[in-house]
Amino acid sequence: MATVQVALWVVIVLVALAILFDFMNGFHDAANSIATVVSTGVLRPGQAVVFAAFFNLIAIFIFHLSVAATVGKGIAQPGVVDVHVVFGALVGAISWNLVTWYYGIPSSSSHALIGGIVGAVIAKTGASGLVAAGILKTVAFIFVSPLLGFLLGSLMMIVVAWAFRRATPSRVDRWFRRLQLVSAGAYSLGHGGNDAQKTIGIIWMLLIATGYANAGDAAPPTWTIVSCYAAIALGTMFGGWRIVKTMGQKITKLKPVGGFCAETGGALTLFLATALGIPVSTTHTITGAIVGVGSTQRASAVRWGVAGNIVWAWIFTIPASAFVAAIAYWVSMQLF
Repeated sequence: MATVQVALWVVIVLVALAILFDFMNGFHDAANSIATVVSTGVLRPGQAVVFAAFFNLIAIFIFHLSVAATVGKGIAQPGVVDVHVVFGALVGAISWNLVTWYYGIPSSSSHALIGGIVGAVIAKTGASGLVAAGILKTVAFIFVSPLLGFLLGSLMMIVVAWAFRRATPSRVDRWFRRLQLVSAGAYSLGHGGNDAQKTIGIIWMLLIATGYANAGDAAPPTWTIVSCYAAIALGTMFGGWRIVKTMGQKITKLKPVGGFCAETGGALTLFLATALGIPVSTTHTITGAIVGVGSTQRASAVRWGVAGNIVWAWIFTIPASAFVAAIAYWVSMQLF
């Protein structure tokens, strides 16, 4: 009986840690949803975070739990996951998020979590404990999502420029100040739909490993779904202003028409990835779309040095969070 009580206590603590990660995910990635709409002056920061948080939350009614299934069942082999692996994964992901938030670097909370799972599993069993297919498609989309965002953002910009070629700049600005509300809402919807599911997935993984859910269940308990969507929405409301500045102005200067094209291209990428059950980085996606929009003006419109620094953060995210997760796994083995 005592063992069950301890196990339950550990599970409760780890669920709380996962919800904290989810909140930080919203906090850290708020810039992805609101940087363009704030930097173009369409919404004030306070309005923008509430606007984005609302769409983060209602994504619960839109998307199937395909991404949660990938994270919960498609990264680590059945039977490998235990409370120590989950603890290591969450500590690795949270640590990397704190470092990149402090320095204002738009890194991926999603890949920090995947890296955390990978590091903790390797610390326990080696690479044989991983599901190669799930890892490969996640790593592939480190490159695919920003490239697709770049392509769709630049194509949107070209199409819009041609469609409004006879319109006056003031008329274009007036139209796209309204339309950017639609694109920002769509992007926030995609952000909530993809990112909240990653935390749902790791809680689901934990519940299966500890016997509080069955591996054959088609979906995790409803409370995990509601709490994760609520946590990411609350995190977005608190915002990550350090990263907003980098995303909204340092990469390239945006006008409402550019913000609309970047957000629409990014939203389409997120919708596709979520439908396919692939956990992607909203940070990678919107950065690619912003660079794509900027590059249609002229190559010099993009501050490639800033974009390059962001890419380096992308490259280091998985190995850095995996390293910390492996250490945290070892520490947890000593603690409980």
